[in-house]
Amino acid sequence: MPPTVYSLCATRIVGIKITHYAAVLKLFILKATGSKEFFTEMADPMKKITLILLSLLLGVSMAAEKKILVVYYSRADENYTVGNISKGNTEIIAEMIAKKTGGTLLHVEPAKEYPKGYDDCINVAKKELAQDARPAIKPVNVNPEEFDEIYVGYPVWWGEMPMPMFTFFEKYNLKGKTIHPFVTHEGSGLSGVARLKKVTGANVTPGLAIYGHVAQNERDKAQKEVDKWVK
Repeated sequence: MPPTVYSLCATRIVGIKITHYAAVLKLFILKATGSKEFFTEMADPMKKITLILLSLLLGVSMAAEKKILVVYYSRADENYTVGNISKGNTEIIAEMIAKKTGGTLLHVEPAKEYPKGYDDCINVAKKELAQDARPAIKPVNVNPEEFDEIYVGYPVWWGEMPMPMFTFFEKYNLKGKTIHPFVTHEGSGLSGVARLKKVTGANVTPGLAIYGHVAQNERDKAQKEVDKWVK
């Protein structure tokens, strides 16, 4: 088989879904040989070997699919408009994204929890922002540097990411990575992205902003927004 067949396979098989295995394999063979007769002349031992090699190449490529991380900060307890909740608005969206992408979930948690009351919580958050603080966070067992694409989620606090997210990102070198931001809010929209880009040095794509009350109480609607956004 000409060397061009191998190079063709090597450059086009990354990211192939296993459900498309047979169709893609046939496409590669057609492009490489230029003939449909390949499939009717399998008695030729060399063509059998070629098919086996192509199968192996496809198997290697599928094992090398992009690694996706969904990292987020989310807070339960008392929240604006939705009252006391057992699961944070951002966590709900993060789980939807992880399920759709097959990504790994990582919850960034401050070492010291924020107050359970909404007003007390935002007062602490306001002080941390004014001081440009870096609150301690709990250890994590996932290294974001090992992932190809990273979805980053957070509730918008005073127009920015919660400060524990800065603590997290400053521990790693994510320059050149692809980051997809998503936020929950009650009117601030997609805020905090400029500083996210600055602190990570990553390529930040257009993000997703979902109202917190929609994430919490209208989950079918939130799911549709996630499905539309996630490619």
